[in-house]
Amino acid sequence: MTDLRRIPDLWRRWDVTVRDLPFALLLTVVSLLPAFHNQGTQVGDLPARPFDELAVVAVALQCLPLAVRRRWPAVCVALVALGFAVDQLRGYHAYAGTALPIALLSAGAHLERHRRVTAVLASVAYVPLAVALGRLGSGAGPEEFVTFYLVLAGAWGVGSWMRSTRAAEAERRRRVAEATRAAERARIARELHDVVTHHVTAMVVQAEAARYLTAVPDRLDETLSAVTDTGRRAITDLRHLLDLLNPDHQDTGDRTPSVGDLHALVEQTRRAGQPVEFTEEGRPAETTGSAELVAFRVVQEALTNALKYAHGSRTEVGVRHGEKEITVEVSTDGTGSSAGSPGGSGRGLAGLRERVDALGGEFTADRRPDGGFVVRARIPAGSPS
Repeated sequence: MTDLRRIPDLWRRWDVTVRDLPFALLLTVVSLLPAFHNQGTQVGDLPARPFDELAVVAVALQCLPLAVRRRWPAVCVALVALGFAVDQLRGYHAYAGTALPIALLSAGAHLERHRRVTAVLASVAYVPLAVALGRLGSGAGPEEFVTFYLVLAGAWGVGSWMRSTRAAEAERRRRVAEATRAAERARIARELHDVVTHHVTAMVVQAEAARYLTAVPDRLDETLSAVTDTGRRAITDLRHLLDLLNPDHQDTGDRTPSVGDLHALVEQTRRAGQPVEFTEEGRPAETTGSAELVAFRVVQEALTNALKYAHGSRTEVGVRHGEKEITVEVSTDGTGSSAGSPGGSGRGLAGLRERVDALGGEFTADRRPDGGFVVRARIPAGSPS
């Protein structure tokens, strides 16, 4: 069963000429069968003629070039048209005459260069054929020749429509692929920003504090240990994030941060010298999708900004788990250094707003009347991850 399923894939891997050859051979064999003699296309009313050696040549010229109808469509049309002219002028009226509209349809669909020139030359070549048939005694009127020409033009038009449709679909897929790549780059940039900014900010604050603790060896050692722990945690998180970019990487564990990691995050921020009060209400739902990750990132970015722009300010973190949403609020009272100034590039808050909006939630980041800053987010739970 597995081998049978692989047959379509193997067939698609073969060259188009190999894939088109069976149809060309089949049409050749059918056209040469006695039962199909004089059963094909007839332009004009020339009397039918028995098949001879030249009839075989005419059939071969009309059918065999179909094997290259996608690789060399212009060559295919030229050879098929030549065979069709011989067929009609000699009165064989072979079944192989059906190859001409097929060749024109394929040319309209696959010809990339000199399309207009090919169409004009094919149209011009039809005129001497009609004149020659008339001189040989064809009783058909001009309307019959015009009708047949319109049929051939319709085959070309259908091929052109197929080509334009295929090109439009390819363009649509290209745009979707570009949008997907852009979205993935933006997601990775947000993750890098969140991971690097928080850990590095904590390390900078701790290192700055260590300058003033040289006279207190115990506290200095504790601070330097915190810097080391933060650096190691940053390396671990970055390594995990970079591993996700490797398509061959297989990770059996789930290291995606969630609200369950908030206690460790708050403790890390406290060790960096930020007084943080943390309250949590309710219990996380069994299925929260991306809401957990977004809630964690909101708290992480808010605490990072508190460290950077309100160091030493009393910071309150509140997380409430509802049945259908997670509510997060992080605020500073504005009594620390550089309090009340969000500063920075604003990329972190902008990224959070995009994350929350993507889940259909609400996000605000505003100054408080007392000079502090407050970040609020309402994140619907149960969204697909």
